[in-house]
Amino acid sequence: MLLRQRWVEHVLRVLPEGRLLPEEVWQRRHRLIVRIALAQAVALAGVATAAGHGGVHAVADAVLVAVPAVLARYASWGRKGRSAAATTSLMLASATLVHLTSGLTESHFHFFVMIGVVSLYQDWVPFLVAVGIVVAHHGVMGTADPHAVYSNPHAWRHPWLWAGVHGGFVLAASLANLAAWRLNEQQGLRDPLTGMANRTLLEETLTRMLTGSAHPVSVLFVDLDDFKTINDTRGHAAGDEVLRTVAERLRSCVRGGDVVARLGGDEFAVLVDGPSAAADTVGARVLRALREPVVVDGRSLFLGASVGVADTSATPERTAQSLLLGADLAMYAAKGAGKGHLVHYAGSMADAFASRAQLQQDLALAAASGQLEVHYQPTVQLERGHVRGYEALLRWRHPERGLVPPSEFVPIAEESGLIGELTTYVLHTATAQAARWSEEIGRSVSVAVNLSPVDLAGADIVSRVTTALAAAGLPAHQLTLEITEGVLVHDLRAVAATLTELRSLGLRVAIDDFGTGYSSLSYLRQLPVDVIKIDRSFVSDLDGAGTSAVLVSSIVELARSLGLDVVAEGVETGAQASTLRDLHCPHAQGYLYARPVPAAEARHALDALARVPGV
Repeated sequence: MLLRQRWVEHVLRVLPEGRLLPEEVWQRRHRLIVRIALAQAVALAGVATAAGHGGVHAVADAVLVAVPAVLARYASWGRKGRSAAATTSLMLASATLVHLTSGLTESHFHFFVMIGVVSLYQDWVPFLVAVGIVVAHHGVMGTADPHAVYSNPHAWRHPWLWAGVHGGFVLAASLANLAAWRLNEQQGLRDPLTGMANRTLLEETLTRMLTGSAHPVSVLFVDLDDFKTINDTRGHAAGDEVLRTVAERLRSCVRGGDVVARLGGDEFAVLVDGPSAAADTVGARVLRALREPVVVDGRSLFLGASVGVADTSATPERTAQSLLLGADLAMYAAKGAGKGHLVHYAGSMADAFASRAQLQQDLALAAASGQLEVHYQPTVQLERGHVRGYEALLRWRHPERGLVPPSEFVPIAEESGLIGELTTYVLHTATAQAARWSEEIGRSVSVAVNLSPVDLAGADIVSRVTTALAAAGLPAHQLTLEITEGVLVHDLRAVAATLTELRSLGLRVAIDDFGTGYSSLSYLRQLPVDVIKIDRSFVSDLDGAGTSAVLVSSIVELARSLGLDVVAEGVETGAQASTLRDLHCPHAQGYLYARPVPAAEARHALDALARVPGV
């Protein structure tokens, strides 16, 4: 029993899967086959006349072959019906030729040629129709008029036996066509890097599932978070190794009937034969699996993924395109929710996606059209309340939407590749402003500029910073570059190397939002860092009776032991400022002192600073 099952499985692996041809290709082949069938109808009328048959006989032969070919032209019959009709015409042409030649052996070869023509459909229905007609014709007509079908006495006496023999010959001759069909199915259907199904195969499989029954089907759209950073910092060879590892993990997360595909780049999809609940189970496994570090060349690279889910109960149409689009939109929503999440498709996402796409187009023109502004928020010395410097913050004043929050447009800039242009704009504007302020008040004014992880991964970040400093004429020690803890997760050595090169220019480096990400004492020892900025979430809890005071005190002591400066972010109340002074935190930043404002308004704080002697 087990041997029989293995034999059947082996045969099924060898046989073609019945892949659907693209509509344009199928239509082109079908038109050719119909023309061949109609041409044969005309030719057979001529053969009948040449063989001495009357005009009625010749017309009857032509009509017999032409009618199925004409019916094959009706689009309402669908692919299977039209291909079956065309195949019937071709096979009747072969049978008519055999009759007109009184069963001449050579005329039977016409069946073999028509089998080759039928195989152009790459569909089991016309192929089986062809083989069935061969066997039925030889058996039925061989019984009714054996001399018109066979040319040997043994076949006259045993027509059905010879019908089976001829059917076997046709099947044997068709093996080459089956092999070509199978090979053709595999071309262009697999991702060469991972061996997974590609988008074409996924869409075809999904289409078959959707048209075969009414049961629910779900699609998961998986996009790796910040994969570009790995490619940029470690190279494409490392990126390829990561993708292969991801592919293996995805395969281990799915069930037997599910299909995993690589759609391109760092995008994957999982086709789940079931409702959204089943997709949730698979999606949870995917998120867990992709949180585990990937070891490449002895180094651990940390990954994450955003997953969008769409099922047939939520999408407007039961089509492959609708499901994939819905899952794609849900994935973008997952990224917008902070990455590393699973989000289900909702109808409103289509409008949100269109709005996001329009925002991306507008952002590409924002700098050239003067819509970008740099606002400045002071950093204050807690003991004396004096301005120590400014953090430069990008703002986008959209002509229709007004002030667009950075939390809305910065992720779009990072994903679209526009972030480099925006950062360069802030670097040049902020350094020029600091140089101008320094000259006006006669004292050094420092400025801090945020770098995106995408910026830090770029090979040109050092030259961009150098160019901005030179163009502004600002000494490097008056510039601080702020990075978030998230950049440390990708490749600590590469980040440290880039920061060391930047710091060698004479500028300062700060870790922003400290305490919320991946920083640790071991990280700080390896990084060329000058400043720690305590995240606002710890500062906001200083008003309560929580443990934030202990945490802030520990961070301050840690920084002091390492010779690092400290800035507390998000200070909004006098009580918070007082607690920070008690904890010996040297500097603060927040709405208690000033909101981010344009340069002209920020100048007032500088005027006050200029009147303080010895500062």
